[in-house]
Amino acid sequence: MKGLVRTAVLLGVSTLVALDTYSAEPNARDIMEKNFFVSKVKSLKTDSTMVLINDKGQQRERKNTTLLKLQANGIDSKLLVKFSTPADIKGTGFLQVEHSDGEDDLWIYLPALKKSRRLVANNKKDSFVGTDFSYGDISLPKVDQYQHKRQRNEQIDGQDCYVIESIPINETVKTNSGYSKKITWARTDNFLETKVEYYDVSGRLLKTQRITQHRQVEPQPARWVALHREMTNHQTGHQTVLNFDKIEPGVAAPDEVFTTRYVERE
Repeated sequence: MKGLVRTAVLLGVSTLVALDTYSAEPNARDIMEKNFFVSKVKSLKTDSTMVLINDKGQQRERKNTTLLKLQANGIDSKLLVKFSTPADIKGTGFLQVEHSDGEDDLWIYLPALKKSRRLVANNKKDSFVGTDFSYGDISLPKVDQYQHKRQRNEQIDGQDCYVIESIPINETVKTNSGYSKKITWARTDNFLETKVEYYDVSGRLLKTQRITQHRQVEPQPARWVALHREMTNHQTGHQTVLNFDKIEPGVAAPDEVFTTRYVERE
């Protein structure tokens, strides 16, 4: 009898320890908030190569330069992307100015039109310059636009990850993003995503993004970027591979760079 009591006590203690350990870990919203901020680099310049691969394996390559700058509030970023090759998209530019208290400013510049076109919230689901990334995929959405649920922990490429399901808080967010839900694998050590699944508005798996080659670019607070991203569209068989060939943290970019006047420069 004493042995049974002792066993029951030990099991009870083990359960409490396990519960305490689990509860000590961040909840789903905290994880996604950390995921949002971990890539909020103060300033960054990158040279990138995008490879577009169709369902027959044929490839097209594009190169661009990106400038990123964190705004004074420490939350919102400014982003400028300019394509240099191939010739048919040379000069094409994308400008994004985030606003945590409202809709972001999004602009696309097409040299053939000689004018920047403002994108609206509903354009976030559209393809980013013909790639498998959408305009909304280029930067992480506001955390509170989704309801987050922690599903489990799982290893990806040998890294422990939190698995978080995120569902739009309303039909507007769902329609604008083009997703009924997302599932994110965020590393437990740095909170940067290593895999994301995107489900279309009917609930079918649409795309999967794999994110590798994480690199810390700022020490305190720790800020990370990923040098390799692959976005696969399961419904079309198309894939886009994004490689950051060169990254330069701390490159100063004046505010006038993040304007339509600058984007329109040839």
